[in-house]
Amino acid sequence: QELAHVFGGKVAPGLKREYGKASVSRVKGCNSPLFAGLPDEFIMWMSHGDKLHKVPEGFTAAAGTSNADFVAIENLSSQMWGLQFHPEVTHSPMGKDILKNFVVNIAKAKQDWVMTDYANEFIEEVRAKVGPTGHVIGAVSGGVDSTVAAVLMTKAIGDRFHAVMVDNGCLRKDEAVNVLKRMRDDCKVNLRCVDAADRFLDLLKGVTDPEKKRKIIGGTFIDIFQEEAMNIVKESGECNYLLQGTLYPDVIESISYKGPSATIKTHHNVGGLPASMKLKLIEPLRELFKDEVRELGIALGIDEASVWRHPFPGPGLAIRILGEVTAERCAILQQADAIMIEELHKSGHYRAIGQAFVVLLPVKSVGVMGDGRTYENVACVRCVETTDYMTADFYHLPFEVMGNMSSRIINEVRGINRLCYDISSKPPATIEWE
Repeated sequence: QELAHVFGGKVAPGLKREYGKASVSRVKGCNSPLFAGLPDEFIMWMSHGDKLHKVPEGFTAAAGTSNADFVAIENLSSQMWGLQFHPEVTHSPMGKDILKNFVVNIAKAKQDWVMTDYANEFIEEVRAKVGPTGHVIGAVSGGVDSTVAAVLMTKAIGDRFHAVMVDNGCLRKDEAVNVLKRMRDDCKVNLRCVDAADRFLDLLKGVTDPEKKRKIIGGTFIDIFQEEAMNIVKESGECNYLLQGTLYPDVIESISYKGPSATIKTHHNVGGLPASMKLKLIEPLRELFKDEVRELGIALGIDEASVWRHPFPGPGLAIRILGEVTAERCAILQQADAIMIEELHKSGHYRAIGQAFVVLLPVKSVGVMGDGRTYENVACVRCVETTDYMTADFYHLPFEVMGNMSSRIINEVRGINRLCYDISSKPPATIEWE
């Protein structure tokens, strides 16, 4: 759309929006080098309301859909191509073929880059940046992003990297104990845990707006890191840097990055630091997607169980509890979440799922247990298929597994009497509910 607009084409709203899978057809007789090796029709992922109504001068149409005549345009003399669909996402099956045609066949880029090069380059850069005596503090949540970032930093500067896990009262069941063992004992990361559950839960009292929750949690995290950084300064003499495991999808959803894009939601680790914070950011994963982070983790020698853990958001269960966050509601969700994860492992579906979690809704429903009437909370299971987390489809979990989850959660977790399953894709929904 931007390309067409700049060169004189016409971009305007379409009669129908187009989100999700779409069948793309090449224009008859089109032999575009971008589509070399592709069939005449192929599936791509769409996410647009506006569309191109007129091709700019010098360009020709290369492909369309039933909803939009011009979803691919090209100017062979200027070597320019424009696409309406998203070849880079998981749910565009032949998207990599299009990208390879452009990068390798058209742009003639060399295919000599490997993930270990990325790790080695970062290690050299951070050693030069931090210096021989500098210290770095970093957040660890237990997810793959912060684990990979922490191990990478440890390889770069050893114990001068100080990993901090903040227990905000909204972690998964037994998460603090498990992360300490995995990170400190197995990965040899210099890690300490700060118990700040009461502090966070006090600040979240009465707050129901998801953006306010994220900002309260993000602001408090920063306050705690500043306090911990001051402790490190007292012990070591200096601490000038903060490591964060920000990924590219986080950046895209939070701010306009390298181009125009709308803010979808604020991520706790994106958007810069307040003026009062004296720590400078180091973000080694900022331009990587989730599948690339996992590849980096394997290259660093991190065990498969840690690398293939599902992502866990920095704000924790606070954004999976819709409405007010309380200690009681956290405990309910922790139990339900643990059962759901256990059933996914038991049934062999965990590894095939990109992300899975339970959401506690601000809704109650009537139920019956034994001879008694209940009026308790409704919860919803969310399982998605994705590798890049920019797009996602709901995971087609077998009914038998759903039934086992429902039976166990309703019978074992006091406070839940109804369980639903989320069948929304991204877009138009996001993966997390808040």
